[in-house]
Amino acid sequence: MRYEGDKVKGIDIAYIGGGSRGWARNLMQDLALEERLSGNVRLYDIDYQAACDNATIGNSLPQYPETKSRWKYEASETIEKALGGSDFVLISMLPGTFDEMESDVHLPEEYGIYQSVGDTTGPGGLVRSLRTIPMFIEFAEAIKQYCPKAWVINYTNPMSVCVRTLYKIFPGVKAFGCCHEVFKSQEQLGIAYTEKTGAKLTRQDVKVNVMGINHFTWIDKAYYNGIDLIPYYREFVDKYYEEGYGEWRNSVFDTAHRVKFDLFKRYGIIAAAGDRHLAEFCPPWYLKDPETAEKWKFHLTPISWRKEDLKNKLKASAEFLSGKEKMVLKPSGEETIRQIKAILGLGDFVTNVNLPNIGQLDGLPMEAVVETNAVFSSDSVVPVIAGRFSPEVNSLVLRIIINHETILKAGIDRDINLAFRAFVNDPLVTIEIDEARELFKRMLNNTKKYLPGWQL
Repeated sequence: MRYEGDKVKGIDIAYIGGGSRGWARNLMQDLALEERLSGNVRLYDIDYQAACDNATIGNSLPQYPETKSRWKYEASETIEKALGGSDFVLISMLPGTFDEMESDVHLPEEYGIYQSVGDTTGPGGLVRSLRTIPMFIEFAEAIKQYCPKAWVINYTNPMSVCVRTLYKIFPGVKAFGCCHEVFKSQEQLGIAYTEKTGAKLTRQDVKVNVMGINHFTWIDKAYYNGIDLIPYYREFVDKYYEEGYGEWRNSVFDTAHRVKFDLFKRYGIIAAAGDRHLAEFCPPWYLKDPETAEKWKFHLTPISWRKEDLKNKLKASAEFLSGKEKMVLKPSGEETIRQIKAILGLGDFVTNVNLPNIGQLDGLPMEAVVETNAVFSSDSVVPVIAGRFSPEVNSLVLRIIINHETILKAGIDRDINLAFRAFVNDPLVTIEIDEARELFKRMLNNTKKYLPGWQL
């Protein structure tokens, strides 16, 4: 890696999950459009052919007239080859397949437990964690051996457990987790201000104090040029509370934001994630059954949709590879490139990330992974002091953190009894203990090939 004026060339990026049909394409587009960076991207995936396909697509981008930088993409057959000497490591992968996720999400429905996503908390999120922990133990050990000074950026869910595992296994790792959920809340704050004043704001215009854990993140302060935006948001919530805001039936990801509006009315601070995620961290106020979710105007995303979407992405890959179709190069909206540039010394900036708690969130366990703003600068990511929740919100967040800490210990120790304690302590698991034990056993059996060394 070398600096030439205000440009950095020869950057080495390792991408774990490099066969991705979603996040990898976002990265390719953003790298191609950034004129101040160039280098090499090594793609590692258990599906080696998928990584090869992405390398071919990535290496075709210099032919596009919109491309502003040169990157060489290469598929790596082993994680060692991908990581060796890397400056940055990106992790974006699916722990298991959609068959396992189908069990995570839909098997609990036989017991009257409904989940809208099932990737972070709830019975599905906890079993997914157990699958994920052995993988991230391997990643942490490999990073420690082959590129211990690299910055590690995680996009994989369950975010908190993934980042926590990296630090648990390799305490010296320089890792953080990224999620775009907060961005959408900044946009909505801007909309609330625009409705009242007519002045249009970008997301970047809205400055917020972020606090919480991934997908259960909150905003207690929001400003635009020194103007407090919370009163504007309160009026916005009052206006749209009953009917919701926006058309929520267009896709399985759309919501009317009624869950976040309700949480704002309950606690007086903004729940800064999508309704599908927020609902899963609470007792079944919003997820008692499909009819309740319908009332609150959000979707229970079926895994059948995800499987069909994968088919569409595979078809798109084939068309890119054949030259029948070309990628449309446009900014993804993610902040990976700005983060990398800041770490390389090309301009400081502040954004929300997931890091171990070193005091940025008072009242929550030290070392637990929390989400707050952080200052990005040359070879540095420092969390911003975010404050402390009210006791009511703190109790909701703390319960999830304790569960994540419990499931992490269970995953490392392969302790089925400890894992079950976390399972039955989840807010959505309100069934009888014998039913919970039966459900837990069935879910583990469906994911047992990802649980090496467990006595099931």
